[in-house]
This record gives sequence, structure tokens and C-alpha cells, in this order.
Amino acid sequence: MTAINAVTDLSHDGEVAVLTLNSPPVNALSLPVREGLHEGLKQALASPARAVLLICEGATFIAGADISNLADMLKDPSIEAIQTQMDGADRPIVAAIHGTALGGGLEIALSADFRVAVATARLGLPEVNLGLLPGAGGTQRLPRAVGPQKALEMITSGKPVRAPEALQLGLVDELAPEGQLRAHAVDFARRVVAEGRPRVRLRDRDDKVAPFRGKPELFDAFREQAAKGFRGQVAPAWIIECVAAAVEKPFDEGLALEKQRFFQAAMSPQSAARRYYFFAERNAQKVPDAPADTAAREVRRVGVIGAGTMGGGIAMNFANIGLPVTIIEMKPEALEHGLAVIRGNYERSRGAKPEETETRMGLLKGSLDMADLAGCDLVIEAVFENLEVKKQVFQKLDQACKPGAILASNTSFLNLDEIASATGRPQDVIGLHFFSPAQVMPLLEIVRGAKTSPQALATALEVGKRIRKTTVVSRVGPGFIANRVAGARLAEIDRFLLEGLSPARVDKVLYEFGFPMGPFAMLDLVGLDVIADPPGHQTIRGRMVEAGRRGQKGGGGFYDYDAKRNPQPSPAADQVLAAYRAASGATIKEVSDEEILERSLYLEVNEGAKVLEEGIAIRASDIDVALVNGYGWPVDRGGPMYYADQVGLDKVVAKLKEFELRYGPQYKPAPRLERLAAEGQTLTGKP
Repeated sequence: MTAINAVTDLSHDGEVAVLTLNSPPVNALSLPVREGLHEGLKQALASPARAVLLICEGATFIAGADISNLADMLKDPSIEAIQTQMDGADRPIVAAIHGTALGGGLEIALSADFRVAVATARLGLPEVNLGLLPGAGGTQRLPRAVGPQKALEMITSGKPVRAPEALQLGLVDELAPEGQLRAHAVDFARRVVAEGRPRVRLRDRDDKVAPFRGKPELFDAFREQAAKGFRGQVAPAWIIECVAAAVEKPFDEGLALEKQRFFQAAMSPQSAARRYYFFAERNAQKVPDAPADTAAREVRRVGVIGAGTMGGGIAMNFANIGLPVTIIEMKPEALEHGLAVIRGNYERSRGAKPEETETRMGLLKGSLDMADLAGCDLVIEAVFENLEVKKQVFQKLDQACKPGAILASNTSFLNLDEIASATGRPQDVIGLHFFSPAQVMPLLEIVRGAKTSPQALATALEVGKRIRKTTVVSRVGPGFIANRVAGARLAEIDRFLLEGLSPARVDKVLYEFGFPMGPFAMLDLVGLDVIADPPGHQTIRGRMVEAGRRGQKGGGGFYDYDAKRNPQPSPAADQVLAAYRAASGATIKEVSDEEILERSLYLEVNEGAKVLEEGIAIRASDIDVALVNGYGWPVDRGGPMYYADQVGLDKVVAKLKEFELRYGPQYKPAPRLERLAAEGQTLTGKP
């Protein structure tokens, strides 16, 4: 074996040269990896070997480029230089794939003549998730391997395919048994040589794109079909353009277009925001004052208190990963109804198979007796938001649960430390705040109490990873992170109505900014009766509920809804609004769309600064992760804190002071925001 450099080795197995990469954790295409690949290929192709095998050590094949430093990708040798070597080779090259071959990793594999993979491998081009498109021939080679329709689906969605599907598509040539990839791939390479199989350079293939040449209707239909999902994004449109070029143009012309569009995308504000968010989501898992080597407790059995909408959704998360769940209710009819709702949710799931539904339902055990929680490692309380009721539940859990079991509350606003005080084990109490519907929404706020132990925190983080949630750690405070920051905006929407703005106009401004829906449409979806009015003050929500308008579930709220729940203008809602304005004596004002947006978003920015000042959130980027996943903040904007940095904190503070004079103290700039603006700093630490 010859060491090419610190991350690359070259060995020979008979007539097969084996080039092995080992650059933990994911063999990303950093400069040392590219240098090793380039020199290793040079030596392999100069050797007597009759075939070359590219394989990786560790958990995965090449999982992509190193996006933390895009400038590094411009240094020689580039990925393109390596691909040129592969294209010009005088003997077959085989890529052996396990784990994932993503982004630049798949583009390298596509430059090989053949691809062998284990069945659990996944292959994809996820660059669109970073506001990018493939920049090393992915839009040109993939259509030639799988056809333009499938290539469009894969590249614009960013979703990888598993190796068995890749085999059917022609993206993979053969599957290898698990644990035997190297031996099988070497044998495959020998068979290629022995059988004299011709080299298969994808850049030269035409059979899967030629049938679509001169037929733009495929791309027109795809643009129309995908328009809503891609609204406002630049990368998907350029991906479609480049895949069309793969059909209509020679390979090198399509490659030149792809490179041009890649650099345009890389320089776009959308991509900058998405790349910021990519690292923000990963940093959210890091808790600076919690030892990184803290061992998580094993969670093999879970309990849930409450079989309502939230409790049932929480239970589904654990059944989905094969963990048995005991669901506790007070009344048999409530338990029966809750289990029936869960079954219905499974049966309505897209692609649901009856046997999968039965398997998951078989993991759910209903009970009326808390003693049945004795064997649970984690119990999550999901009863209604009443502090005394929750404390009573935790007193009972303290008696029913075994030592070392973690007791979690799903509270969305209440003081976790007060809840923990009802037990003799506050170190084992933590908040696991799911968002509704819990089986769908990606955010899980992990609330760390004053006495929560590092072990309980480590376990909660591991649990969040297992159930595939995006986790953010919060300290105790009213509303924690997401509800508190978003609540600042929602608390002000009554004023918009009193000023004469219609719900539809406010919703339109926020929708066009990038939110999936505006605040009034969201309230209709959640239910106007779900969020109670503050004591001593009736909001427009309360007026709507009094008038029998509870939102979508009741046939109408701020909007009327047809049978398919499409919103329509509502004369009945307009009457409630008119009466509300008249009773308040409010004055109608002229408010621009720009002001609607600034008042809505800057309130969130300001509240986020307070959350940081109070130590409830660890980082500004954690607030962004919470708002993107909990309240649909557009990831193309990065989140409220990142967005404020792009606007300029000095401009945000100036506007807040203007709004404070005009509308009241809720707009008073937070001290942290004023200080950072005066110092020319940013909230996120990004320039």
C-alpha cells in the first residue's frame, strides 16, 4: 500500500488498483481529499493495473463538498480537474458506494464508468437545499444516467434515492452485500476487464436524453407543476434550465451553462441565507456548558400522558421508530378516541401500507393507570396548559416512574422549574416542547430547567435526533424561544385591523415575503379558540369566537372556506371586524405594505434580542432555527436575526424608535439591539 497523502492510499488487488479515501467524518471534498484523488488517479493510471476502484473508509462515500469554505473549491486541483482525469482514463474506473454519495461526491461517482453500491447507500444532489445547483456536471451527467424527468425530480427536490431504486434507474450497475463492498467491487472490476466491457462515459451517452430533444413540453410542464413549491427561489429555475441544456446541447456547452448558473447562485442572498441556516441548525445541537462526552441514558420505552391531539402526535413519533409507547388517559372514552385518531392519522398517511399501520399501532398501549409507566425510560406529559394540573401530574409521575427515568413536559409557556419542584428529582425533569401537529412539525424545543442534569439534556438531544426532529435548547422563560418571539408579532395584529387593514392584505404582504401563510390564515388553521385572550382584554380572536367563527374547523374565521378549505372573502367576518373597530373608537390610517412588513418582522427581531439578553437562547442562530421550523420563517431569509443583520441593525433600531413614538412601548428597542447597532456589530456574528 502506498500513502498518497494523509487521507488517500493506493494499493493493488491483482489487476485492480484500489484508491482509498479516509477523511473523517464524511470524506468531504476538501483540498487534501482532492489532492489525494488527483495524485492517486495519476499513479493508478500509470500503473499496470487494468481497472481502478475508488472506495472510501469510514461511515460513508464522499458526502459532498466542504461548503464551509466555497473559496477552497476554486483551488487546484478542482473537482473538474479530477473528472477530466477520469474521463480521459484508458481503463475502466469503478466507484464503490456506501453510506451516502451526495453533491460533489455523486458527481465524482458519475464520472466513473461503473458504480457498485450496498443496498443501504443513498445517492443524490441536494445542493438546492443550500440555494445552489450542482456545479460539477451533476445537471449534465445525471439526466444522461436516469433520464431528464427523474433528474429534474432528484435535483430540484434534493432528495436522494436508495441504492435499489438507483439500480432500477441505471444510476448504479450492481448491488453488493452489506459488509462486503470492497471484495464485491474488486470482483466486479475484474469481471468488467475479463468481459471486455466498453467504458461508459456518461458525458458521451445520448440514449436517455435523445427522446426528449426538441420537446420542451416536459420542462414547461415541470415548471408549471413546481411553481408553487419553488416560489421565489432562483436555484430551481436554473436547475430546470441546465437539465434542458443536457437534452438540447452538447455536453461541454451544458457544462459551461451549469458553471455560470452555479456561480450566480453561490453569489445570491438566498444561497447565503441557506448556507448560514445549514450551519445554524448543526450548531443548535451544541451546548457550550454541557460536556460533549456526557453519556445519554438509554431510552427503550416511552410513556405519554394525554391521548389528545398533541399527546397522540407525540406518541406517533416514537412508534414510528419502533419504540413501545404507553399512553395514559383519565377516561376510557378519551383513550379510545385518542387511539382511533392515531390510527386514522396512520391510515391517511401518504403511501401508508396496512401492515405498517398495524405494526405501529401494535407498539401503542393505552392505559388508565399510571402504574403502567413503571418500565418507561422517558415519560412526556401532554395535558392542557394549567400549572397546578401539571404539577399534580408530575407528583404522580414521581411516584410511578423508576429512578433514572426522565420526566418531560410538553408545556409551551409555563415555568418548567415550577413543574419540576413538584418532584423529588428535578435533575431528571426537562421540557420537550413539540409543535402541533407533533408527528409532522419539525421543531422540538428542549427546555433546560435550572436543575436539569447534563445526562437528562444529553438524552433529550439524542431522543430528538432519533425521532428526526430539529432541536433547539432553551432556558426557562415565558413562551421559551419560538412562541415568545413569534408571539410578539401575533400580539400586534389586532392593531393592524383597528387601523383599517384587512386580514387579506396583511396576509398577502407576509406571504409575498416568503411565509407559507400570513398570520390570519395561520390563526384560522390553528383555531381561533385555541389561543386564549389575555386576562381582562378581548382580542379580535375572542370576538370571532363569540360570533361562532373558530377558523377552518368551524367553517370560517377571518375567511370563509369552501369544501376543499380554500379561503374566500367573508362578509360575516367583515361585520365582526367593523363592530370591533367601532367599539374601540380606532382611527383608520394609511399604512404601506413596507410598514406592515417592518412592523411585523422588527417586533420579532426585537423580542429575539431580549431572549438573547435574558440567556433563554444560547445563540441568535438558535432563534432563527426555532422560527424557521416552528413558525415557517422562510429559510431563504435565514430567520429573523440573520435577516435583521442583512437589513442593518442601525436601520432596524431607527425604525423601532419611529414606531415606538407612533404606536407605543412594545416597539422600544431592546438594549442589546441598540448596543450592537451602535457598535456596528451583528446579532449572529456574521458580517
